[in-house]
Amino acid sequence: MRKLIAGLIPVLAFMFFGPAVWAQQTAPPAKTEKSAPKSPGMSTQKANIEEYIQLLRSDVRQQTTEITGAMMQLSAGDAAKFWPIYAEYEAALEKLNDTRVANIQEYAREYNDLTDDQADALMQKAAEYQKQRSELLVQYYGQVKNALGAVTAARFVQVEHQLLLIIDLQIDSSLPLAGQRL
Repeated sequence: MRKLIAGLIPVLAFMFFGPAVWAQQTAPPAKTEKSAPKSPGMSTQKANIEEYIQLLRSDVRQQTTEITGAMMQLSAGDAAKFWPIYAEYEAALEKLNDTRVANIQEYAREYNDLTDDQADALMQKAAEYQKQRSELLVQYYGQVKNALGAVTAARFVQVEHQLLLIIDLQIDSSLPLAGQRL
């Protein structure tokens, strides 16, 4: 198990951080304050944001499903119980991610000229998304625990939480800071 985890860590790191590192390396140099609001850098930043929105909706979840399968190490009988629950979880998470996508799109339109009220509203929505995502994970922990026991359910939560953090880091590291001028 430890060898499997040790082998998957570099793969995960490359898979999730590679695009973010590439995007940072290909990003244009920082603009001076004299640059126009519609600079090429700004369109690149917006393209990056759109790319990360697509990441939320792409086959990253398929990759995480494959990783989850490898990490869970389920018997055939346990797998027959686990995967239908996991499929329900994935569907619920996808619906919840639509909320995050909408918030990112709103942020992308406004980050450069946010008012205090807009910034507060966006942060409240982001906090509510995180709360709902945590509650969803707890809900499915209970379902997996009822079907397969607490140890397997804890493993599911650990693996899923780690994968979600990696995805979050990749997305969040690409977003510009509020009020940041390019």
